[in-house]
Amino acid sequence: PSRPGGDAGGRAYDPAMVDIAAPAPRPPLAPPAGQPPKTGRRSPVDVVPRQLPAAASHFVGRAFELNALSRRLGRSRNGDDGVAISVIGGTAGVGKTTLAVTWAHQVAAQFPDGQLYVNLRGYGPESNPMSPADALRGFLEAFAIPAAQIPSGQDSLAGLYRSLLSGRRVLVVLDNARDAAQVRPLLPGDAGCAVVITSRTLLTGLVASDGASPLTLDVLSDADARELLARRLGAARLAEEPDAAAELAVVCARLPLALAIAAARAAARPGERLTELASELDDAVARLDALDTGDPDTSIRAVFSWSYQDLDPDAGRMFWLLALHPGPDLAAPAAASLAAVSPPQAGRLLRELTRAALLTEHAPGRFAFHDLLRAYATELVRTVESSGERRAAGHRILDHYLHTAHTAATLSQLNREPLALRPPRPGALPEHLGDEESGLAWFQAEDQILRALITQAVVDGFDTHAWQLTCTLAPFVQRSGRWHQHDWNAVLLDALAAAERQGDISGQSRLHWELGLIRTRLGRYADAHSHLSRALDLYRQVGSEPGQASSHLGLALMFEQQGHEAEAVRHAELALDLYRAAGHRPGLAEALNAAGWYCTKLGDHQRALAFCQQALDLYRELGSRPGEAGTLDSLGYAHHRLGDHPQAITCYRGALALLKKLGDHDAEAMVLTHLGDAHHAAGDAEAARDSWSEALAILEDNYDPGAGRVRARLRGLDAEPEGSMDVSASLGEVRSAG
Repeated sequence: PSRPGGDAGGRAYDPAMVDIAAPAPRPPLAPPAGQPPKTGRRSPVDVVPRQLPAAASHFVGRAFELNALSRRLGRSRNGDDGVAISVIGGTAGVGKTTLAVTWAHQVAAQFPDGQLYVNLRGYGPESNPMSPADALRGFLEAFAIPAAQIPSGQDSLAGLYRSLLSGRRVLVVLDNARDAAQVRPLLPGDAGCAVVITSRTLLTGLVASDGASPLTLDVLSDADARELLARRLGAARLAEEPDAAAELAVVCARLPLALAIAAARAAARPGERLTELASELDDAVARLDALDTGDPDTSIRAVFSWSYQDLDPDAGRMFWLLALHPGPDLAAPAAASLAAVSPPQAGRLLRELTRAALLTEHAPGRFAFHDLLRAYATELVRTVESSGERRAAGHRILDHYLHTAHTAATLSQLNREPLALRPPRPGALPEHLGDEESGLAWFQAEDQILRALITQAVVDGFDTHAWQLTCTLAPFVQRSGRWHQHDWNAVLLDALAAAERQGDISGQSRLHWELGLIRTRLGRYADAHSHLSRALDLYRQVGSEPGQASSHLGLALMFEQQGHEAEAVRHAELALDLYRAAGHRPGLAEALNAAGWYCTKLGDHQRALAFCQQALDLYRELGSRPGEAGTLDSLGYAHHRLGDHPQAITCYRGALALLKKLGDHDAEAMVLTHLGDAHHAAGDAEAARDSWSEALAILEDNYDPGAGRVRARLRGLDAEPEGSMDVSASLGEVRSAG
């Protein structure tokens, strides 16, 4: 038998989960026509090949995949399909061979006429794939066909092979295939047979034309990765250092081959703590050296190289440039800017990398690779590309995201102040977004990447990109309710430091304002006052009336949160005067809404309605749905305080209808809270409970500290007298601060 391809991985599987009838006994194979068996040697009459390699001793996981293979076999047995052909694809070291061989052993009894196995050497150290003709000769020899009766041509070989298997039940395992052309001549023609193929490429041609069922293998789950280590090292050793065991799974990217190598190293050094091994593997590039076994069949760098060396030059360049992208994944337009190629060319190259199992398309149009492949790509890019070329690629990707984010913010009405962006670097191709919904969807998809890019921009010295990206992303972070997640405060501080290094007053003022708002929402009022006052001073230095006005609105929010409503009204009216003097209509609408909101908190509800109605009319003229929603919330509150609960409920529902379209979950939770308050005041306890429960679900999902106040409302729903629960926060005040 040929040597297995070398993948590792998998967990216990229960064959009883799949109901496949045992095959009926078959008559023995007949010798070729006119050729009686020769005396003294075995013949095709009595030879049943058993070529499967030994099953893996430490197989874990893969129950879903094992059952998928058996279901495909079951459909063929039931006459629903022809020959059961399954293609197991995936990256190097993910366990394709182990899965195929394990399953083959589990179902071997259903193939009484034999099991054939061949390593087609599609990828390996020799880079010398086996020809279909050689594989066919090996199969015929396995059935003891005399050499003199084995034809020379590939078509004749395939014809004899299929004739031999006709009417028989034979399992064929084609390991480590290179492409569909290598495999197709080896496919039996009889539905009683089954074929399992492993390959690093997707072999979509077999799926399209031969009815093959694709099965893409991913890395192990956290639990299965731990179990694989436990089986190799013993559960007791892992139990002594559970954190180190978890870290080993992470640094090995839960890749079965890498886990097996790490476990072998640990087993060879029983006195060494797992913490030391995890530390040794911690550096991403040095990790490849640590996972070098000296055997080209099993060393991580070597098995990756077999896939890389098969790429065309453009795809190879795309692969190593992807290491410069900091996010967990990327879309084709970003890859185009990274490599300075057209979007169609980028799409073609990404598809080639996916076919080679060097990337995965984990979601439609989103591509990623695991950390060990990233480490390999990083090693390549540092070797092949000069530092200047790497920096140019980094500049292009930053320009791509900054300019696209600016477009998305404009479409989504999230631009607080216009930014003066430099033109994108040649080769950078920002995306063209069509409308408000596409802009918000883009922010949603790229949120993690934008945060990672800001950090990378700071590290790489792209200070202008760092603060401009932060200021562009900030309104989306506020709208999506993620301002308290992922240490957004630290991102803002890094961006502020970058703007200070650049001496950019505009950037510094914007970031002090953002920090003031975050500190206010966190209840850190002394810090908030310091940042907002600094923003006001900087805006005065550059003579920006809109900037000064926004600072006053921030201060108004801060004072109102502390119960100083009169001071809040004063700052809102200062903002109103500044926006009016500047002819800044969006700001004027914000200030009108803010003044109205704070008037309601002072109890001047009629004045509040006048301010807010002006704001609503102006927002509708401007076509600002976020502003309209915020003002409807303020109007609802004023009507609530005037005792007009039906009108309050109408306003709140109008605000919610707009916010649901905008995907503004943070604001949606706030308005739902207010709607519950209005229902409660109107005596409708069940409607109040429904609204507060829906608000709580959103707040808890976003880990928002405001969830506690809503829980208190729900707990006190039946105990507290009507009207005792006040509104502690408002969409109007947050909107007016922005």
